[in-house]
Amino acid sequence: MIEIKDKTECRWDVISLGEVMLRLDPGEDRIHTARSFRVNEGGGEYNVARNLSRCFGQRTSIVTALADNQIGRLVDDLISQGGVGKDHIIWCETDGISSGVRNGLYFMERGFGVRQPVGCSDRANTAVSQLKPGDIDWNRVFVKEGTRWFHTGGIFAGLSDSTFAVALEAMTIAKNSGVIVSYDLNYRDSLWAHRGGREAADRVNSELLKFADVTFGVDNFLPSFSEYSEGSFQTAAAEMMSRFPDLLMAATTLRDVKSASCHDLSGVCFADSKVYEGRRFPDLAVLDRVGSGDAFAAGIIYGMLSNRDPQAAVDFGTASAALSLSATGDGSSATLTEIERLIRSSDLNAIR
Repeated sequence: MIEIKDKTECRWDVISLGEVMLRLDPGEDRIHTARSFRVNEGGGEYNVARNLSRCFGQRTSIVTALADNQIGRLVDDLISQGGVGKDHIIWCETDGISSGVRNGLYFMERGFGVRQPVGCSDRANTAVSQLKPGDIDWNRVFVKEGTRWFHTGGIFAGLSDSTFAVALEAMTIAKNSGVIVSYDLNYRDSLWAHRGGREAADRVNSELLKFADVTFGVDNFLPSFSEYSEGSFQTAAAEMMSRFPDLLMAATTLRDVKSASCHDLSGVCFADSKVYEGRRFPDLAVLDRVGSGDAFAAGIIYGMLSNRDPQAAVDFGTASAALSLSATGDGSSATLTEIERLIRSSDLNAIR
């Protein structure tokens, strides 16, 4: 169904294009009452690459840009700890106050019970938002070095008009180079509030989906999709496939948010005109929900890269997403052994 380049022919299993920010986590406190913050790196497209490296042992790299100061070097060090290749980071000169270019920050409180998770972004005029077509040698990335899978999404494309153009350039060249292209339909109100809102985001996504083989987050794009319904997912996915005939697979998490601390979770994918559903996790305790969709996408991609069928891919994705909810940070701390164990069994006894 999905023909992927052989591993021996390529340096990279997965290349992601997106922003990498510093996440400042107040722990159990609120952002506006906290006096200390834990720092991690995060970003939708980057999280997928990190999870594929750390959880699934894949060779990944991030294409991004950072302002060359102490904050940028902290992000760089965190990327190293995430096991993601840094060969394609563009470093941008900046002055002492980052007046022309800067690195992105975001603050995220996890929520608890009836208190919703709340994020506050500080990411205007970042280095990556100023990338332009021609800044990246995509022929080097996809052909000379060799890449099996390319991933980007609506968060990167929504940073600016020029990042949309960069995403379009990258996806076009990847597609023409025989690289599998996945696109996450992630939508953020904060990115589009002054740029046309949902309608403008949908126009951007419609252009980029023409060059995608796999898409994530169907519920972010089609009104015919309603949460936690396999039937509505099949209708929405089939509609999407008819609109974008190059798509080979559509996948998403199915989530019923009972409270910030308790979700019903599963995942589905649509391929070969069939729906494949992962294991359902009812009343799943949630420590930190941020990044769980990216963990799901990473599991799907790993399944396809390892020549599994769609059912196995969605099983990996769903278990990966479930485990990511049990730990803090954008990136999952789960291991492949833990993911495979959760797929096989519901035994949660202590491992000693």
